[in-house]
Amino acid sequence: MPVLHRRAVVLAALGLAAAPLLGCSRPATSATAEARPKVVVIGLKAARIAELRAAAPGVEIVSAADMTEASAVIGEAEALIGRPTPELLRRAPKLRWVQVYSSGVDPFRFPELVDSEITLTNCRVVQGPNVADHALALLLGLTRGLPAAIRQQDARAWSREPFRDPEPKLIELRGKTAVIVGYGSIGGEIGERVRGFGMKVVGVDRRGGAPPPGVEAMYASDQLHAALARADVVFVAVPLTPATEGMIDAAALAKIPAGGYLINIARGKVIDTDALVEALRSGQLAGAGLDVTEPEPLPPEHPLWTLDNVIITPHLGGTSDQVWERRMALIADNLRRFAGGEALVNVVDKRAGY
Repeated sequence: MPVLHRRAVVLAALGLAAAPLLGCSRPATSATAEARPKVVVIGLKAARIAELRAAAPGVEIVSAADMTEASAVIGEAEALIGRPTPELLRRAPKLRWVQVYSSGVDPFRFPELVDSEITLTNCRVVQGPNVADHALALLLGLTRGLPAAIRQQDARAWSREPFRDPEPKLIELRGKTAVIVGYGSIGGEIGERVRGFGMKVVGVDRRGGAPPPGVEAMYASDQLHAALARADVVFVAVPLTPATEGMIDAAALAKIPAGGYLINIARGKVIDTDALVEALRSGQLAGAGLDVTEPEPLPPEHPLWTLDNVIITPHLGGTSDQVWERRMALIADNLRRFAGGEALVNVVDKRAGY
């Protein structure tokens, strides 16, 4: 399939092709050979750089392997694709747009960016499918006893007793309620998957309001505790912002009915780690699946490593065999929009953090 056609298919799957007015308007950009706007791209392979050049021939794309190379060429740039730093932005007085590769923008909330006129765009929606898959993998691993089974496999031991002593410990999902804290692009993908397992879905977002199709109820963030009281499983999928840091604290965990499960594919700082350890030790939570932790990486002596009812993965949710195709389709489309003076997609509210 030709690259342009494949990119259009990917954008349509992301729901972006039909939404050209998302984002903020940018002034039209000159595409003359004498004054092509300069865009610095950090850390992409040659084939991906070529793809971006084909998408927007009206801009000058300068490839930088790392921050050192980027610092040397950023001075005249009007756009940056990659990871910004305060030092880099101080060297770029003409910068108007930064496109990051990630969905979360919490590492980039520094004054040089937040207090500037620079437009920030991210890759939300791109990572929804793979992060949601990972969230379900963590849940199924817990409810089907995979950690214990893998320990037995490592020991070359065959025993069914740990899974049914005194009662069956393997859990069915059908009929259970999933509360998804952060019902955005990733949360929506999780909701789609758990409905396939016959689960009921309850969402939590900043405003609440009428639930979308397939969701039983939507709660506002200030109604979090009421939502958690309905949960058999809690998925945490909010961005890390000042408002969400520590929102899943001891009081919130206590609202989850005893024996519930918690899956965190957001950021470790959203959860009070000490309170989580206590809830797992006491049996308030039957288990937790953590793709993110606080601190991260988790130090070897941390008690979370010792708990049999925890699955920890090293922040793998954003990785898959298809995510870069979606990411490149989005970035190429935004680059084309920038070159043509069109509205960018996935514009971030820099002060809100998402």
